[in-house]
Amino acid sequence: MKKQFKLTKGKYEEIKQELYNLRTVKEREIAEQIKEARSHGDLSENSEYDEAKNEQGKLYSRMAELENILENAVIIDETAMGKGVGMSSKVTMLINGVEREYTIVGSQEANPRAGRLSDESPIGKALLGKHEGDEVTVETPSGIMQVKILTITK
Repeated sequence: MKKQFKLTKGKYEEIKQELYNLRTVKEREIAEQIKEARSHGDLSENSEYDEAKNEQGKLYSRMAELENILENAVIIDETAMGKGVGMSSKVTMLINGVEREYTIVGSQEANPRAGRLSDESPIGKALLGKHEGDEVTVETPSGIMQVKILTITK
């Protein structure tokens, strides 16, 4: 079974736009770089050509990654979660006594430093379906954490 990527509608559109830009603007730029480098003669010792080909490889790899994400995307229905913690919920919580606020997102959007926790992370998994006032003990790579949910907003 292929991995599904849970995305908000906004993140899905952002990935679609990035792929479009790579296919149009960036692909043409790299093709021009390759063409220019070829005009310099012997390709066996042409570092500009090698660099342009490497960039082309990176571009095609990124395009394939984005295509895979879009093909296997599941758009999060932000209204279907009820009152418990769900995808796109903004959760204010106490983690080991320290107040923190995170939004629960799919793994493609996760960035804990920016307040975005993956639903696949230990804390994200433990919070799904929980309600205000609930307390959970979570085992994370950095140790056991006590988490108390203070507020949930959608």
